[in-house]
Amino acid sequence: MASLPFDRLDGSIWLDGEFVQARDAKIHVLTHSLHYGGAVFEGIRAYDGNIFKLTEHVVRLHESARIIGFEIPFGVREIEDACRALLEKQKMPNAYLRPAAWRGSEVMGVSARNSGIHCAVAAWEWPSYFDPSKKLSGIRLDIAEYRRPDPKTAPSKSKAAGLYMICTLSKDAALGKGYADALMLDWRGRVAEATGANIFFVKSGVLHTPTADCFLDGITRRTVMQLAKLRGLEVVERAIEPIEMDAFEECFLTGTAAEVTPVSEIGPYRFAVGEVTNSLVSDYQSECFRRNRKEA
Repeated sequence: MASLPFDRLDGSIWLDGEFVQARDAKIHVLTHSLHYGGAVFEGIRAYDGNIFKLTEHVVRLHESARIIGFEIPFGVREIEDACRALLEKQKMPNAYLRPAAWRGSEVMGVSARNSGIHCAVAAWEWPSYFDPSKKLSGIRLDIAEYRRPDPKTAPSKSKAAGLYMICTLSKDAALGKGYADALMLDWRGRVAEATGANIFFVKSGVLHTPTADCFLDGITRRTVMQLAKLRGLEVVERAIEPIEMDAFEECFLTGTAAEVTPVSEIGPYRFAVGEVTNSLVSDYQSECFRRNRKEA
């Protein structure tokens, strides 16, 4: 994690087609998305100078924007090129990249019509999303007060900034209690995801994960499911009731920032960091570097 506030970092940020000094990459206080949450973003990791599943992330960025009603004025290829150029310019072979797009300051009010659209890519070093000293032994999760909303009430298939407000509240509440993160249920009271990562459980060698019907079907989630199937493991996507956690043996989170992170505790439920979880931690790391060698 950066030691300085992000608005004081050195280096460059790609902003609306040009590289600018990071400290000069600013927006106006009356930016529409600041007031009404209409921004979209991605999180992407680079390993040894190569960016993992870059195209999938940038395509999702465009789709997220489409879902919430705007078109990014830079194509997929342009944003991909910007990510690669920024990584080289920053001289960060292992980095986290944050592409984002948002509505500008041309209009103010609930309606966003006629607002300009802006796009940026930033990069910084972010070795581990969770405390490395606790990650391998399994992190502890609280159970969040807030729930993932019914997709009829919010655009849950978009990686939109506004949808993360309840994630921030839930994460901060969990940290205040000594936990590393929080498990969020969905509006029906079923297991959904953590505040910024998808969740898997293991029982008798079978992986169980909630159906992604009100939260993002993560790119890392899909990658881990593929890796599990290559190991001959059965993967079941289904509705999971909280009480079922009592019978699961292992648990782990998946996400670009989280990668594959073992979980030892969720509220009153306990899990072992077992063979399946450890195998997928290793397989995912190997896949990141293997794919990067192939793409390079």
